[in-house]
Amino acid sequence: MRNNAYSAYVTMQKEGLTGRALEAQVLTRAANMLKECQNRWGEAGHRERFDAAIKFNQKVWTFFQAELTDSENPLPREIKENIISLSVFIDSRLIDVMINHTPDLLTAVINININIAAGLMEKPKSENVTSSMPEPGKVAVSA
Repeated sequence: MRNNAYSAYVTMQKEGLTGRALEAQVLTRAANMLKECQNRWGEAGHRERFDAAIKFNQKVWTFFQAELTDSENPLPREIKENIISLSVFIDSRLIDVMINHTPDLLTAVINININIAAGLMEKPKSENVTSSMPEPGKVAVSA
């Protein structure tokens, strides 16, 4: 599953996105897929949209989990733990949606994806934060 999420990153890197902007774009895409699924619930093609949105979100968050557990990830431990906790919640919520097939359950995941993406688009507030940023093209799962 990690290879598919990685492919999404590579595709977006080819579009010129790196670092925080890349992560924000991937999360925004994941949120938009879920939102479209939610808005068009029950319409023709629903099953395909639903499956694609759920799988994409699972891949993105699985990739984040893998990156955050890498011993070379530069983020502070507390931030890593918080994002991993969010990823566990998201995994659980996506499973709930698959079991209960209820569109309202997608709202929390959509909001988390959008809010994290928005935070990633903000410029870091201190020089200390920018000095710990990974090189362009390196995936660090920023917060």
